[in-house]
Amino acid sequence: MVRQSAEADWPRKANEKMARFVKKYRDKVGNPPGTLIHIGREKTAECRISLFHYTESQLEERGLSDVSECFPYRDRGGVTWINIDGVHHTGIIEALGAHFEIHPLVLSDIVNTNQRPKLEDYQDYLFLAMKMVYFGPLEKALVFEQVSMVIGRNLVISFQESEGDLFEPVRKRIRSSGGRIRKAGPDYLAYALIDTIVDNYFVIMERFGEKIEEVEEDLLQNPTEKIMQEIHGMKREMIHLRRTVWPLREVSGALEKGESKIINRSTRVYLRDIYDHTIQVIDTIESSRDILSGLLDIYLTSVSNRLNSVMKVLTIIATIFMPLTFIAGVYGMNFIFMPELEWRLGYPLVMMFMLVIGLSMLIYFKRKKWL
Repeated sequence: MVRQSAEADWPRKANEKMARFVKKYRDKVGNPPGTLIHIGREKTAECRISLFHYTESQLEERGLSDVSECFPYRDRGGVTWINIDGVHHTGIIEALGAHFEIHPLVLSDIVNTNQRPKLEDYQDYLFLAMKMVYFGPLEKALVFEQVSMVIGRNLVISFQESEGDLFEPVRKRIRSSGGRIRKAGPDYLAYALIDTIVDNYFVIMERFGEKIEEVEEDLLQNPTEKIMQEIHGMKREMIHLRRTVWPLREVSGALEKGESKIINRSTRVYLRDIYDHTIQVIDTIESSRDILSGLLDIYLTSVSNRLNSVMKVLTIIATIFMPLTFIAGVYGMNFIFMPELEWRLGYPLVMMFMLVIGLSMLIYFKRKKWL
């Protein structure tokens, strides 16, 4: 009952979500370009700001309580990584953009979390938007979170929708003084962040492969409507994942082949590796989509075969009872002068005759391999 009520309540929740989505875009209509209006999931958490500033020999790691604390790092030597968790705080984004001279259109794209993955060159910095994908609670559904990056000559500013990310391995590499990342510039730091997001796509696809194998086994053993709903759910997530990853091929290709002075030649080799990984992920997604389509065909075929089997049994039963019903109908007529009515053994003989007809038809169907 709980599940049925939840399923019945789903259209209402979907309509409410769409209404909020349309309302936010409606609020944006007519405003000047670059107006900061947050578009995305509703957030109530506080904005969290973290900062890494490092050179090959020194490291400073801080959690900031106010955005103004990161302003002195604009012209400081070394590499600075500022991470913002919570783009729904438009005031903080606006203050950060004003100090670091980030274009208002870029700030508008940062707070709009429905962006298509893209790369834009503003001469003094690059703006990159992409999706970070991970499994939600209990690994039942995928969560798509927008990650935006501003890559400058000595800093990287990353913007995330909420706290928690996939960048902890990068932080560990920064804390380790012997790593390459401490010797390189902000372009290599941006590569490390992008590479972490792209590599996690392989983890997502691996778990999807396991789920597909489990569904395939259940489908072959007992095809039910619940399994069909699971397949449809995975197909929808695969379509969403494809829309997320497909534009990333253009972004990684532009990073590798672009002429921006922000990206050093030594880093372009690593960016080529991201492009190759993106192609592999896309190929894996296409293969998984084909497998899911095949599973749907298997389900429909199994259901059709089961229906055909049931119809065959019912047809055979009806065929056997047709002559028996005819005999019973003949002897059920209320005529006085009917043959065999006066026979003492008439009833058992008719029943025996009907039994012989039924068995004969069963033997015939068996020889024809209809049973």
